[in-house]
Amino acid sequence: MGIKSPYVVFGYGSLIFKPPPHVKSQAPGFLKGYVRRFAQKSHDHRGTPENPGRVVTLVHKVDWDNFSSSDAFPDDDVAAFRPTPCTGIAYTIDPLYESEVRDYLDYREKDGYTLETLDIHTIEDGVEKVIIHNCYVGRPDNPSFLGSEPLDALADRIWRSVGPSGRNKDYLYQLAASVKQLAPASHDSHLFALEVRQ
Repeated sequence: MGIKSPYVVFGYGSLIFKPPPHVKSQAPGFLKGYVRRFAQKSHDHRGTPENPGRVVTLVHKVDWDNFSSSDAFPDDDVAAFRPTPCTGIAYTIDPLYESEVRDYLDYREKDGYTLETLDIHTIEDGVEKVIIHNCYVGRPDNPSFLGSEPLDALADRIWRSVGPSGRNKDYLYQLAASVKQLAPASHDSHLFALEVRQ
């Protein structure tokens, strides 16, 4: 009987500043071939069904190119360690609480996200390493996925939206601050451009 792989979740949005429970260890990491964009409607956290806010989702770059007509920065993102558009944190969950954390995250990320298994890249002792992990992705075919919006309209929506989890603009500010702290050498053009428009 093989050894079961640890349950690892990659946080690239609110999971960076509001981690899941029962984290056994964590490590900074990055994804290749994906972009982090405010391309997802939020009906249940940072907005309401009548006035949905906007939250980030992870989209494969190939898919994003089909939706990026309004994206002012389609290819500009540079992350720490390697040119790639998405830095985040890999959380290894205590195996005793794996089922509980899976249920918690499935509920927290229920509004249009799908759990997928992807490769996260980390740097250990100067060497790049790949960890198999789980990530909640906003697929283009889900009902909450929006694609790109003009930055000024997107910023205005974020500024005005409020939901059960608080003001949408606070989500933006917390994410921008967390990404800067996590990877000072990175530059997420999309995220930081929205931050200064508020």
